[in-house]
Amino acid sequence: MIAAAGIDLGGTKSEVQLFDANWRLVNKRRDATPGDYDALVAMLSEQVRWVLDQAGGPVPVGVGAAGLVDPDGNAFTANLPAKGRRLPADIAAAAGHPITYVNDCRALALSEAAFGAGRGHATVMSLILGTGVGGGIAYDGQLRPGPVGTGGEFGHTPASAAVVSAHELPIYQCGCGRMGCVETYIAGPGLARMARDLTGRDWTPETLAAARSSDAEAGRVWDVWLAMTGDLLLSLVQTVDPDVIVLGGGLSRVPNVAEDLGAALRGGQIAGFGAPPIVLAEGGDASGARGAALAALNASWEGPRDD
Repeated sequence: MIAAAGIDLGGTKSEVQLFDANWRLVNKRRDATPGDYDALVAMLSEQVRWVLDQAGGPVPVGVGAAGLVDPDGNAFTANLPAKGRRLPADIAAAAGHPITYVNDCRALALSEAAFGAGRGHATVMSLILGTGVGGGIAYDGQLRPGPVGTGGEFGHTPASAAVVSAHELPIYQCGCGRMGCVETYIAGPGLARMARDLTGRDWTPETLAAARSSDAEAGRVWDVWLAMTGDLLLSLVQTVDPDVIVLGGGLSRVPNVAEDLGAALRGGQIAGFGAPPIVLAEGGDASGARGAALAALNASWEGPRDD
């Protein structure tokens, strides 16, 4: 019996996963993400109808996607053709079924708190280091959205002035419209750009990470990245004091990155005080969809975010 479904919506693919009451994966389906808005809504509504057909009736359906939804229900997202459009409400209307719409980074935090690397901890923070930077916080296995709705947008906090000044880095404009967001330095594209500015050489995040022990310039760039990301982590720890920080995203797959970031965090912490463990997400590709499904189930049909 299908108890809930989650859709992990990305810029290139949208995967819907069906879960039973024990959170075992029952079935899944993947579709390419369309490049225009009407086709996107049509594809997602078809995925929701597929869920209902597979379940034999109504079940909670969650959609996890990058970006935010403002108080008027409009999407703010860079990698989907939906900016300024009422995406959650339009999906629900086209499918004829309510949905719960949640940021994908928050969905990962929820999934890892309930089922993965954060299980058993009271306060679980996720940090996604990929094409962008974001995260979420789960308290006692639950997300607690605030009145503004921007909690977890860690990548759009200011970059460390100390690191920028020490290495004479340029101030980059962020996709959000602001200048100097930390995402512009520590996300994958930001790391590559920072490497070019520091060394004059073109690196991908993967080639730079692989060469960081054998190439002095790559090692220097990696140290700057660790310092910048470590300062972000320190700010988060000193603000939230989480039990554990769970890493996700493409850069989390760099060998020993959790250990490197743990050392950077501890090195910046106030003397005499500790730091939470930094661990890798256990759920892999399933975490986002599973977290969206759990968010929908937790909504209990009383307040799904479909408008």
